[in-house]
Amino acid sequence: MSAVIETHPRQPAAGAQATPLAVGAPGRPVAFGAGGSVAQADFVAEATALAALLPDRPYAVNLCEHRYAFLVAFAAAMLRGQTTLLPPSRTRHAIDEVRAHHPDSYCLGDSDAAGYEAIAPLPQYLRLPDPLPRAAHGGDMPQVAGDATVAIGYTSGSTGAPKANHKTWRSFAASTAQNMAALADLLPAGATAHIVATVPPQHMYGMEMSVLLPLVGGVAVHDARPFFPVDIAAALAAAPLPPLLVTTPVHLRALVESGIALPPLAGIVASTAALPVELAVAAETRFGCEVRELFGSTETCILARRRTACEEEWTLLPGVELLPRPDRTMVHAAHLATAVALADIVELRPGGRFRLCGRQSDLLEIAGKRASLGDLTRRLLAIPGVVDAALLQLDPDAFGVRRLAAAVVAPGLDEAAILAALRQAVDPVFLPRPLRLVTALPRNETGKLPREALLALLQHGGAWAPPQGLAATQSSRDPRETAPAPSLFTGSAPVTTWRIE
Repeated sequence: MSAVIETHPRQPAAGAQATPLAVGAPGRPVAFGAGGSVAQADFVAEATALAALLPDRPYAVNLCEHRYAFLVAFAAAMLRGQTTLLPPSRTRHAIDEVRAHHPDSYCLGDSDAAGYEAIAPLPQYLRLPDPLPRAAHGGDMPQVAGDATVAIGYTSGSTGAPKANHKTWRSFAASTAQNMAALADLLPAGATAHIVATVPPQHMYGMEMSVLLPLVGGVAVHDARPFFPVDIAAALAAAPLPPLLVTTPVHLRALVESGIALPPLAGIVASTAALPVELAVAAETRFGCEVRELFGSTETCILARRRTACEEEWTLLPGVELLPRPDRTMVHAAHLATAVALADIVELRPGGRFRLCGRQSDLLEIAGKRASLGDLTRRLLAIPGVVDAALLQLDPDAFGVRRLAAAVVAPGLDEAAILAALRQAVDPVFLPRPLRLVTALPRNETGKLPREALLALLQHGGAWAPPQGLAATQSSRDPRETAPAPSLFTGSAPVTTWRIE
């Protein structure tokens, strides 16, 4: 079981340089959907009314599935001086784990079954009213203190235990300004940009591109989170002018392979996992717009961009600087309180550009020979018949040896055939043992592979069933419909449910 180890300060007192909760004119759209648009004034009225009804607790876990509900709840928490906790996923295990380190927190959501499974009532859970309450219009725009910690985002756990990252309103405002500059040539001039996002708002990429852009960037976001290709196409068609699609490589591949027709787009942006060049080219050809890949992390937020179909190098966003050190590369940016060590190995190029050369944690040394997990994974995926695959280095055995293991989705192939093909491409010391054939990889809703879930898959082999809330890469089902499994959390915490009518 993973552990989240951190110390967390209480909400800081309001400081100087407070800035508006939302920018722009009262009538500009903040959200849109099948029911029309929501004006900024109405959004502020709903956030203000909801803020008055929230429990008197310093931390909130926002589990809202509907994007506009998440946006209103996030704003309401800020107006109450509360910090929103963003677990690495909305599985019950991840929620319980984060809340164990914030016992004075509560959960809020827009349905009776928060998260993916209704295995047991969540302690201190607030069900948002439907419809949302609305305060009287008028008055000044609410202000948020720049030094207020408005969110704590947790890393995905793909390289180990999730880690907490504190985000202030000032840092979010600065990073959003950088993101707007990076997207400026994809957004309409003199009109409100419209965005449709498939990524959950609880993920830092989703937070930046579908929550902060409507608040600080003045764009309008689709009010839901479409998942299936037909739903994504319908959401895009609801925009009054060509929208920007914010998505992930997993969703983009599903769109391309579905054969569905999309309306004209301003562009497509993708992040959360490496975007294959072939997929970027196919998407640009099929949908007639640029596909722009964004590079970032929960720790750094978005820091670089590239057009993957024709660029190998990344371009840093305005105000971001990479400084090499003997053992790492440091990120300096206006939105970062201190320099952050990059988890990736980079080759710096002139003109604020760089090339990714793998991750620090991917470096392998076995029997005096070196390789990287990223390169080995690419070679494994290049074998004809391999649909999906993941490699990882296991913990040391009794003799201190760290073996490689692989989980592979390859219908029609056996383990011997895959190892024989891989032996032609890599040194034998890097052949994975064990190599397990599985029906699907336990990717989460943004396409990432938590290390703990991958280890469980390797242990159980092909008999593995997706843990709570984890989406299978080859499944045609919406991961939100995953059947509930027995709870990983046991305890007798009292259950309190608030329901605002």
